[in-house]
Amino acid sequence: MRRLLTGDAVSYNRRHRRHGHLFQNRYISILCQEDTYLLELVRYIHLNLLRANIIKTLKKSAKYPYSGHSALMGKIKRDFQDTDYVLRMFGNKVSAARKAYEAYVEKGIAQGRRPDLVGGGLIRSAGGWSAVKALRKLQDHMKSDERILGDGDFVKAVLNQAKEGFEEHYRLQAQGYDLEKVTSRVSSVLGIESEQVWAAGKHPLTVKARSLLCYWAVRKLGLSATELSKKLGISQPSVSISVKRGENIAKVMKIELNSRQ
Repeated sequence: MRRLLTGDAVSYNRRHRRHGHLFQNRYISILCQEDTYLLELVRYIHLNLLRANIIKTLKKSAKYPYSGHSALMGKIKRDFQDTDYVLRMFGNKVSAARKAYEAYVEKGIAQGRRPDLVGGGLIRSAGGWSAVKALRKLQDHMKSDERILGDGDFVKAVLNQAKEGFEEHYRLQAQGYDLEKVTSRVSSVLGIESEQVWAAGKHPLTVKARSLLCYWAVRKLGLSATELSKKLGISQPSVSISVKRGENIAKVMKIELNSRQ
């Protein structure tokens, strides 16, 4: 989405001979706990038109061309929008589902703004920041992440599944791991010179080395695929492919970046 908005902004600025932001910080993506929050979010987002006074009534919102609500109400057809997924939550028949959906959205008008729908489930479930800080003093493993919208258990499950990757980045950096040390580790486990790790070409051993380098640099150190692609002189998609290949190689060889593991 950011790439799409950036491209649109650049094109718009060129056409209209202007400079500066067209959209600034307008796209934010968070992970949502579906069972608890999906319908709440659908309703809240589509009521933004009313809260911003762009339209005056919910009926007019159904005809507004730049909102997903109009597609859900069947007034505007968009091939890229999956309306069935949401409507099925309100009924098996489309007409009845739309009526139930519209009634559900209408009930949310009186709620106004919802600060609780911005992410950070553990902040809420722990009883606010004071409770979270108190728990941290006791060294309890509590995490709140503004990119995740859900209850405390959901947030913890997501972070556990992600293996707290952001913490691993810091731990490895504290141990002195950088791109040079990753290169040294790759050359050590494969028994090759460091220069070959960065070499171009499709020799099997070179590809293997480059894949491990990409995997550890991106997944473990937190480097972006774009940044690494510039250093390697290859495309960003090629780095992403190498990351996946490197992950499989590491699993098969049973090796970790940290040489002590």
